[in-house]
Amino acid sequence: MSPPGPPTPDPTSAPLASTSATSLSIWGWGSLGLVLFLVTFGPFAIFYFAFYILCFVAGGFVVTLLFGKSNSEKYLEQCEHSFLPCTSVGIPKCMEEMKREARPIKIDRRLTGANIIDEPLQQVIQFSLRDYVQYWYYTLSDDESFLLEIRQALQYALVQFSARSKETDWQPYFTTRLVDDFGTHLRVFRKAQQRIAEKGDQMKDQAEELVDTFFEVEVEMEKEVCRDLVCTSPKDEEGFLRDLCEVLLYILLPPGDFQNKIMRYFVREILSRGILLPLINQLSDPDYINQYVIWMIRDSNCNYEAFMNIIKLSDNVGELEAVKDKASEELQYLRSLDTAGDDINTIKNQINSLLYVIKVCDSRIQRLQSGKEIDTVKLAANFGKLCTVPLDHILVDNVALQFFMDYMQQTGGQAHLFFWMTVEGYRVTAQQQLEVLQSRQKDGKHQTNQTKGLLRAAAFGVYEQYLSEKASPRVNIDDNLVAKLAETLNHEDPTPEIFDDIQRKVYELMLRDERFYPSFKQNVLYVRMLAELDMLKDPSFRGSDDGEGESFNGSPTGSINLSLDDLSNVPSDETVQLHAYISDTVYADYDPYAVAGVCNDHGKTYALYAITVHRRSPNSEETWKTYRRYSDFHDFHMRITEQFENLANILKLPGKKTFNNMDREFLEKRKKDLNAYLQLLLNPEMMKASPALAHYVYDFLENKAYSKGKGDFARKVPPLIQKTYSDPDHCRVAAPIDDNVDDNIPLRVMLLLMDEVFDLKERNQWLRRNIKNLLQQLIRATYGDTINRKIVDHVDWMTSPEQVADAVKRFRDAFWPNGILAETVPRRDKAIRMRTRVAGKTKLLEVMPDELKHIIGAETTRKGILRVFEMFQHTQLNKRMVYVFLERFLETLFPQNKFHELFNKLHSRSKQMQRYKQRLHSTQAPSLQKR
Repeated sequence: MSPPGPPTPDPTSAPLASTSATSLSIWGWGSLGLVLFLVTFGPFAIFYFAFYILCFVAGGFVVTLLFGKSNSEKYLEQCEHSFLPCTSVGIPKCMEEMKREARPIKIDRRLTGANIIDEPLQQVIQFSLRDYVQYWYYTLSDDESFLLEIRQALQYALVQFSARSKETDWQPYFTTRLVDDFGTHLRVFRKAQQRIAEKGDQMKDQAEELVDTFFEVEVEMEKEVCRDLVCTSPKDEEGFLRDLCEVLLYILLPPGDFQNKIMRYFVREILSRGILLPLINQLSDPDYINQYVIWMIRDSNCNYEAFMNIIKLSDNVGELEAVKDKASEELQYLRSLDTAGDDINTIKNQINSLLYVIKVCDSRIQRLQSGKEIDTVKLAANFGKLCTVPLDHILVDNVALQFFMDYMQQTGGQAHLFFWMTVEGYRVTAQQQLEVLQSRQKDGKHQTNQTKGLLRAAAFGVYEQYLSEKASPRVNIDDNLVAKLAETLNHEDPTPEIFDDIQRKVYELMLRDERFYPSFKQNVLYVRMLAELDMLKDPSFRGSDDGEGESFNGSPTGSINLSLDDLSNVPSDETVQLHAYISDTVYADYDPYAVAGVCNDHGKTYALYAITVHRRSPNSEETWKTYRRYSDFHDFHMRITEQFENLANILKLPGKKTFNNMDREFLEKRKKDLNAYLQLLLNPEMMKASPALAHYVYDFLENKAYSKGKGDFARKVPPLIQKTYSDPDHCRVAAPIDDNVDDNIPLRVMLLLMDEVFDLKERNQWLRRNIKNLLQQLIRATYGDTINRKIVDHVDWMTSPEQVADAVKRFRDAFWPNGILAETVPRRDKAIRMRTRVAGKTKLLEVMPDELKHIIGAETTRKGILRVFEMFQHTQLNKRMVYVFLERFLETLFPQNKFHELFNKLHSRSKQMQRYKQRLHSTQAPSLQKR
């Protein structure tokens, strides 16, 4: 085995050895140089060296910065002269324009075309700009061009507004829409009160609950809109007015001005917050309304009895405490007086009166605070000793009769009462007809057979309706008396006293039969009757409970009159054929038997329709023309539909039109509709179904002057079956009240308001018909047949330049008295406001005529008046009414701009509306699932 050789050297070891040797040499020489430097220059030399280096670097940086800046400026200057346009027409020119004097803007001060209106309007514009814009604008700029442009925009809007107003027919707004909206508002309030009363519990805040319930009823009635947010939330109210003003500016301003947002916003805020909002707040303030009511009836002296009635009926503790405090203050003053002689007795009487007022207020406050409110009617019915009203007094008093009529209908004895009333009317009218006949005979005029024939026809009509075998319901009376009456009617001329024996028996039956008058005195309706007659405490009738002393009253006042002329003696023959059509509509002067058309009689314009009538019988044939007005058609339609109730659903008379009803196109359309009405009426099947109808048709088409008095018989006799009316709880008050109201604006307005104020539709229709007839007589006696023309003239007067100028002046003086912006009037003390409420209610009750109480009852009158007054004591509800009037005003002024849809959208965020839709959806969902 050979020995090992020498080791082989590593190839990487040589470079590593050379590198380490080099690094050692560098460090060695460096350390040697540092030591020599420190030994030579000292230990602080290193700091000097670092400072020199820093100064060198900083100096180089500054030199570079200065050199770059100068070169950059030279470059930019070269670029500006080479590429950018000249600036000589830019900013310097604008500065020169601003230094020049502003050119005056010419403003045309004409607004409406009437100087008496333009002058106060210009002052209103000037005051508005001064107090709402100028006081802060001049702190920003002295340039008036902006103010002049705002003024010009306002004037342009007023010019457009004035032009629209002149083109608008305001008569329907004032005579129909305004009244309907007020009636609807009152109906909603009445239903809200009834709904709260049904709950029966004492609520902590009844006023707030009433407002919520009011808007619940509103959305149920309106279906599409509810104004609760606008009326209860100030923020939403301001937003609504801003949106509304912006829409008006869009309509009235030129597009260029409307697109100027700054000016538009200024004008919008001036209109909404500076003018409309303060005005609406003032008109909605209950205290302002109460003061206005007192001012309107300031000529009436306060009545102590009315005042005490208000105190006793008040359900507001605040009112009672305010009156009590004032009475106590007056009492202290009177006791402090030092008087002698006759003045002592006067002061003692005043002190006693004040002590009585304080006592009544204390008693009423304690009762309200304890929650033990007493219903006078229930208390009297259960414990009170009631006075007795004799039956003969009940039958002649309209208020008492309506309660007795309601009771008789409940017991099924209405036929007896209606027979008694009809005979009363027959007797009165027959006596009048015979007196007229006698006077004509003295004058040499002979109409004996015709009058007797009509008298016989009327007597037969009464017999057939109440006493014959076919009568339903039939008056149950001695058959011998009925047979004797039938014999008399067949063989003798009827006299006014022909029904007296039977009428006396019917009276005794109602008086003695336990089902009728004796039971009526034990019924709650009797107590309510006494309340309406103001006889629960101070009875004026005294009588025995057993009915002794009752006597038959031959001809009472207030009885229902019958007219005999509505029954014609034309025989009913099935072989006679009758054809009629309206042939002519020619415009001419007044001559009703020469030419048909639009006529003028003593200033009253109306239309006549020429009716060509063919009457054919087996032995003869004749043709004639007769002339009728639309009111004649209406009166005829009313007569036959009340006598033949089945015709009401078949025959439809063309509707009325109060204004512009002399237009040629309208008359031609009405002529076609009336022709269709005549053809349906003369249909043979129609005549066979109602044979007695022929008498009315012959009389209407006969060639003679038509007398509307012939409708009295049909109008006055109360129907045995009362007409049913649609439930008014959830519907608006509409323009047509019913088919029986004449084309008479004041009658329609008064009847509508009485319906809503006194809730007449909840009472029997006999009372309502009597009230309508009384109003007709009152209006005709006061104004005659020209009342509609007078109302149209009054509306024209209200919208005349003089009245508009007067309204603008009142607005100006109210907001800027003596040219100075009026300060916000501080709210009056609560006690003063409460006493004003008491004074307002007292004044209203005081001015109510006694005749109204006699017609509808004292209790109903008080409740109706106090309901209206209470409605105005809620700011939110007053705002709702103001906004409804404003909405209808804009819808009338801008009929083409779909304001109705706009208002629905603006009120769409209503919480009540959302709840209503949810309830509606929840009620409809189960039915949809079943399907």
